[in-house]
Amino acid sequence: MILLAHGAGGRMTGRLVREIFLRHFSNEALARLEDAACLSAGAARIAFTTDSFVVTPIVFPGGDLGKLSICGTVNDLAVMGARPIALSAGFVIEEGLPMATLDRIAASMQAVCAEIGVPVVTGDTKVVERGSCDQVFINTAGVGLLEEPLPQGAAAVRPGDRVIVSGGIADHGIAVMAARNDLRFETTIESDCAPVLSATRALLESGAAVRWMRDPTRGGIATTLCELTSGAPFAIEIAEERIPLRPAVLALAEILGLDTLYVPSEGRFLAVVDAADVDRALAALRADPAGRESVEIGEVIADPPGRLLLRTRIGGHRILDMLTGDQLPRIC
Repeated sequence: MILLAHGAGGRMTGRLVREIFLRHFSNEALARLEDAACLSAGAARIAFTTDSFVVTPIVFPGGDLGKLSICGTVNDLAVMGARPIALSAGFVIEEGLPMATLDRIAASMQAVCAEIGVPVVTGDTKVVERGSCDQVFINTAGVGLLEEPLPQGAAAVRPGDRVIVSGGIADHGIAVMAARNDLRFETTIESDCAPVLSATRALLESGAAVRWMRDPTRGGIATTLCELTSGAPFAIEIAEERIPLRPAVLALAEILGLDTLYVPSEGRFLAVVDAADVDRALAALRADPAGRESVEIGEVIADPPGRLLLRTRIGGHRILDMLTGDQLPRIC
């Protein structure tokens, strides 16, 4: 039977996708399992993605369900190197939802759309009986144009390349969990939920050789990098002391018993770039508001192939594996 862990983005999600969806829907574009499908439309190349959002609570510090739904879809296009041109929005609304709540969500969505210049051009609305869903669920889909320069792709990653993250990790997941559990601190932890489109374009247009990009949502940076190394002829080593993490986020994660490496971010992305271009890449990212906290956190290495390693502060190594189970249900 389906468990919450099947939606966590880790090992059980991968198994579900392979054993059910890939078996029934098998095709070349889907088989790549990237953040967006890359397709040809006449002379144009497009990226197409879709995502559903079921976060609880639907309003949290730093954002709400509406903002999250637009950022999540736009960011999936952005890390593919696509320029988003249009979005759709589908709503499943529980009977009894206050009209003011729905109005706030729609206003948040439009605010992000206006910021990035991408409209919602089509959609759908369904209302279900009380108890049939939790207030409101949103599905968004997006289409973008693939225009050079683009990431070279995971197959281009090679030993010596460097790993960059565009800012502090785990803010979103911890902010949602703090709001869900009504945990209050002197410092408010806010979600990092934001579009990364401007930062990804700045990186791609910097002239740096960008091998690969991905946003670390479900499963956090550890699961995202494990997906890259799984079955690959290389490994990745990340350094614990280099990973940007706000003290308040780390403190609350420890209280909740969460490993921040597996906690989602919704306004950050990971990139692998050629070692010779890492300074150029970081300079371009830090000049953009969405990437001003970017840092290098690791390196692609030859051995042991297929592994993700964490070099700890005391000099040892920890093998990081795909997330098993669901430590954070319904945070995106």
